[in-house]
Amino acid sequence: QARGAEHYSDNPTGNFILSRHLHPLINSLNNEGLQLVERGCWWLHIVGIFAFLNYLPYSKHLHILLAFPNAWYARLEPMGKMYNMESIQQEVLYAMQPVNTQDVASPPVETAPQKFGAKDIHDLSWKSLMDAYSCTECGRCSAACPATQTGKLLSPRKIMMDTRDRAEEIGKNINTNKEFKEDGKSLLHDYISVEELRACTTCNACVQECPVSISPLDIILELRRYLVMEESNSPPEWAAMFSNVENNFAPWKFSPDERDKWVEEVKSKS
Repeated sequence: QARGAEHYSDNPTGNFILSRHLHPLINSLNNEGLQLVERGCWWLHIVGIFAFLNYLPYSKHLHILLAFPNAWYARLEPMGKMYNMESIQQEVLYAMQPVNTQDVASPPVETAPQKFGAKDIHDLSWKSLMDAYSCTECGRCSAACPATQTGKLLSPRKIMMDTRDRAEEIGKNINTNKEFKEDGKSLLHDYISVEELRACTTCNACVQECPVSISPLDIILELRRYLVMEESNSPPEWAAMFSNVENNFAPWKFSPDERDKWVEEVKSKS
């Protein structure tokens, strides 16, 4: 451009901040040589970009492409709200026998019963899997997690990385066997331990801090739901609370008829 070469003088761009310092190194080249260097660097740049785009799906940098759609499909419901299972909800509504029973469809009989919660990748929603692949591994979630800060085993970042690692392992399994062949492993227990799940306080700090709207809590709640509902794996304190809720509609061990009495006792003590 400084020499008035064709094409470059017709579209002046000015001096660049870094490349102008290379002038002494290439001043000895003629115009044809300079054009060859420029075109070579341009094509090297383009080929590098396309090579990187092809490498993205096989690397952790896939989050660069998935961050925007993941944020777009972020949940708008209140944080920590669990999804109801439609079949179970229908059974409960049907058992309540509303006035107009025609408004509630009877529960299906021939369909296989749904599984409570999630044990492996297959049981998670597509959004949870997208969350795993959108994770930037920045660690903001773990830095804000009270369980991590107090030395517990739980790390929200590890939850997402374990989910992605298990998904990758299942993908290789399917590619090798043309379909998924049982490998004796699962996301629960083999990748994420019970101690990690129980350490979560469901405070939503990890969800709040994530810059791309990832929700590790959704995965934790589904795995914990499977533990309690399918494996009956819960601390004794939880079992007593569940029994009280089932029988007394409250976590405390007294019947609904004794609520007023309990309130009076609390007032007298205060």
